[in-house]
Amino acid sequence: MEKALAAWLLLAVSLAPMAGPTEVIKVAVEEVARVVEDSDLGRPAAVERRRIEIRRIAKNLFDFPEMARRSLARHWSDRTAEERQEFVRLFTDLLERVYVGKLENYSGERIFYVGETVDGHYATVRSKILIGRKGELPIDYRLHLIGARWVVYDVLIDGVSFVSTYRAQFNRVIQTSSYDDLIQKLRAKELEHATPERNVRKR
Repeated sequence: MEKALAAWLLLAVSLAPMAGPTEVIKVAVEEVARVVEDSDLGRPAAVERRRIEIRRIAKNLFDFPEMARRSLARHWSDRTAEERQEFVRLFTDLLERVYVGKLENYSGERIFYVGETVDGHYATVRSKILIGRKGELPIDYRLHLIGARWVVYDVLIDGVSFVSTYRAQFNRVIQTSSYDDLIQKLRAKELEHATPERNVRKR
């Protein structure tokens, strides 16, 4: 009986519908909105707890290693495994800070999902945020499938790609200086914004 029940549960899980691209974005955005609007987490003493919670949501939503690889572009193939690992860590820290910073300014703006395009293992979710009475800010999410889960590998805000923007910045530093200089700059940024709690964890 127990084996039969376990087999039924496994079958039920395997037949459960996979969350679509738009649903993945909606759930993450709603989670973030709840965190940002939580009065307890809005108190000064709870700021770091709120940021940790937003980072947790971001880690589930974004494919940071893929975003890092795309941002480094042709320079990625020149890196050793250790260099790639460090770059992904530094880039993830950078992007999380940007993401958290933007979301901390969220003040209840209405978000609309205006379309979804799926092409095999890739998808685009188009949305817009209403700003004021007539203004709107288009935000497109580009996703791909990892296993059975949709994750974001790029975000376009008003048509400007996160990945393309960082790719241009990183390439400029490498071309005019060196890859080592880029890493030094990213390390400095990480240390500049590191909280005492995160510094302790790194020791």
